[in-house]
Formats: sequence, structure tokens, C-alpha cells
Amino acid sequence: MPISSLVSPPLGDSPLGDAFGTDPAVFDPSNPDSRPRRSLVSRPSISDSVFRSVAFSAGTITVLIMLAVGVFLSLRAGDALGVAGFNFLFEQDWSPETKKFGIASVLFGTITIAVIAMCVAVPLALGTALLISEVAQGRLKSTLVTLVDLMAAVPSVVFGLWGVFFLQANVIPVATWISTYFGWIPFFSVTDATGQALTEASAFTSSAFIAGIVVGLMVVPTQTSVMREAFSQAPIGEREAAFALGSTRWGMITSVVLPFGRGGIIGGTMLGLGRALGETIAVYMIISPIFTINWEVLKTGTNSVSALIALRYGESSSFGLSALMAAGLVLFLITLVINFTASSIVARSRSGAESD
Repeated sequence: MPISSLVSPPLGDSPLGDAFGTDPAVFDPSNPDSRPRRSLVSRPSISDSVFRSVAFSAGTITVLIMLAVGVFLSLRAGDALGVAGFNFLFEQDWSPETKKFGIASVLFGTITIAVIAMCVAVPLALGTALLISEVAQGRLKSTLVTLVDLMAAVPSVVFGLWGVFFLQANVIPVATWISTYFGWIPFFSVTDATGQALTEASAFTSSAFIAGIVVGLMVVPTQTSVMREAFSQAPIGEREAAFALGSTRWGMITSVVLPFGRGGIIGGTMLGLGRALGETIAVYMIISPIFTINWEVLKTGTNSVSALIALRYGESSSFGLSALMAAGLVLFLITLVINFTASSIVARSRSGAESD
């Protein structure tokens, strides 16, 4: 056998040398630094580049639209805010024609309806989310998920009609009972101008209490979806460990699922709150608008910022429209802060970090 056949070929002529990018015309075995360096930078595929561009464009457009809405409202509200100043937040009357207007009463009504809605929606959403994620199995679970998602697609006007023609008549006896036995609490009392308790059914219609119940049922699907997703991500290992230590199902839920889903509970609640603050049609159909702060939530008469805009938009002068834009700007800022806070809380929720 020739000796030349026992000698390894030069590195640059071998497949291994080609793999390392060496070239016999460039590589000098006596000088290792002469070996060319292979680039390790990966080139994204065309599909990845397109997806990244589309996602970045969508996010940018969303932010720009939001900023455009804020700028539009600020410019259109400039005339009214220049006249009212800080009194715009503390004045109860709404009479832009006489330059005496403010959103104190409608903002109070908006917050009252939203709080009542949260008192109704959060327990329902929490219980429904736990039922779907921890109790229901198989076809029942998929059916419940579908029903909750379909409930979110029901138009607001349908909820409003249901609240006016069905719920209101059935809630009045409940409101009367609450006022009778818990009227010593100022919020639950229903009195006339002299302080005498009212028992007529007409005193309990079109109240913040009824509007809050309707809005609460409207936001239940949103809150349920967020909470259910958070609960379903609880680590299976911690669930099984709780059962192995002798925990009951409820014990496992309280020690593993609820602590893990705390961010989802808070985030879903705040997302629902943002929706409740901005609800228009259903509230507009139920309430009896007044422009004074009504501390008695069971009594007829309340208002909201969105209902005010819907009520006065068609009949307002140019200055009145500016005042409505100012009210919309305040509501826009409030809901923006709430939704951003909720999104940040949901984003910070991580597996196992808060479970015991």
C-alpha cells in the first residue's frame, strides 16, 4: 500500500475542513489565527420576518389609534375645559348653555353602577371559572366554555331590554326588602325629601341597583374567561402533591389554584370594571337620568357618563358637544388606567410563584 494513502488529506480538502469553512489557499497550519471564523448569526425565515412585521405593525397601529382618540377628545374638549376649569369635576349640574356644568353627579353614578356590577359579577365569575376548570369534565366542560363564550356575544341592547321588561319587576321586591331591613345603612335607605321611608314600587324603579345588576351580568363572561385561563395553568405537580398530602378538592383549590390564579382574579375583575364603567345602551335604557348625587342606590334616579353622552349628543350646541367631549375624555382616561393596570397584573402572573 502506498505511504501516501495512509496520510490524512489536508484539512481544507476534507469534508470536515469544508464544514469548518477552511480553505487550503488561506489556512496556514502553522498559524491557527489564519482559520476563517464561521458566522453563527441565524437568518430568520421569510415567514418569521412577515409575522414579526405584521405583529409589530398591529401593535403600533393600536397604540396610534388610542393616542389619536385621546388627542381628538382633548382638542374637542378644550373649549369646555377652558370655561369650567377644575370645577368640571365637582359641579353637579349640567347646563352648558349657562356655563354651569360638571360631571360630579354622573361620575358618581358611573362609579356606583360599576361597583354594584362588580359585587354581582365577581362571585359569579369566580364560581363559574372554578366549576369549569376544577369540577366539570369532558363534554360538560366544553359545553360550559361554549355557553360562557356565547354569553359574551349577546348585544348590550338585549341585556337592556331584558333588564327593563323582566328583571326590574322581579328585583323591586328584593330592593324593598333590603330597604326595609337594612335601611339603617345610608346607602340602602329609600326616603323622600323629608326623610320619610318610601315603600311604593315606583320609588325603586330605574335605580343604580337594577342597572348594576344588568351590567354585572354583562361582564361575567369576560371575567370568567380570564379567571378560567389562570386557574387552568396551575401546575399539575402541585395539585397532585396537595392530594398526596391528604388534601380535599376544596383544600387543593384554596392552597394551590386560588393563590396561583390570584393575578387572573385581579386582572379579570379590573377588566370587567373597565367594561362596566363604559357601558352605555343597557344603562341608558334602564336608568332615570338625574343631575344630582344620589347616595341611595336603591332609589329611582341615577346617571352615568356614557348615558349622558348618548342622551345629550343629538341636541347639543357646539359648546355643549365640547362639554360632552370633556366628559368622554375623563371616562376615557379612567378606563385606560384601569385596563392598563389589569393587563400588567395579568402579565406578571407566573406559575407557582404565589402558590403555597
